[in-house]
Amino acid sequence: TCALPILEAGLDTVYRDLERPLVPILAAMERTGIRIDAEALGAQGVRVEQDLADKSAEIYRLAGEPFNINSPKQLGEILFERLSLPALKKSAKTKTASTSVEVLEELALTHDLPRLVLDWRALQKLKGTYIDALPQLVNPATGRLHTSFNQAVAATGRLSSSDPNLQNIPIRTELGREIRRAFIADPGYLLLSADYSQIELRVLAHLADDETLIAAFRKGED
Repeated sequence: TCALPILEAGLDTVYRDLERPLVPILAAMERTGIRIDAEALGAQGVRVEQDLADKSAEIYRLAGEPFNINSPKQLGEILFERLSLPALKKSAKTKTASTSVEVLEELALTHDLPRLVLDWRALQKLKGTYIDALPQLVNPATGRLHTSFNQAVAATGRLSSSDPNLQNIPIRTELGREIRRAFIADPGYLLLSADYSQIELRVLAHLADDETLIAAFRKGED
């Protein structure tokens, strides 16, 4: 019953000609895995640990006392009681003043401590999620990192990866780019990065027949 609308819409060709032939390719990629430079990640970890210590010291100086930066309660006490910054939003669960990213970003416009906390959180997340975690996930039998590729998880239809997720490593920061450089190829091989060039906007330009969008793509402004 579920297949009939797909057949009527002619979408069976997507499954037959695109999705199904991709299965053995993805399976081979999963089995092969990817090498990482554990030593490079280890060196990054040392540098990031020092950066975290430096930022912690500056946060404590601005706060006037040491506290658990990971504790929303203690951070809230510093921001809203000790420093008398405005409580912009309440947490849905605890009904206490929120220390969410959105709140800290707004408070950072008037005080340095919230900005430093945001930077500290970002560093800690990268360290815990990638720098420290990825070497631990290397398969000792292959010496490689093996992820799972998912064809039917992302709502956009794109591939996604999980266990571990290798698609969310940031690229706009220098540290993110350093983490990406820790993924390496075997001698004699190269890693190639390729992606669609704004495919959604190209589809939109085609369907909407928008002259401005079409002209932009034709001029190579994508």
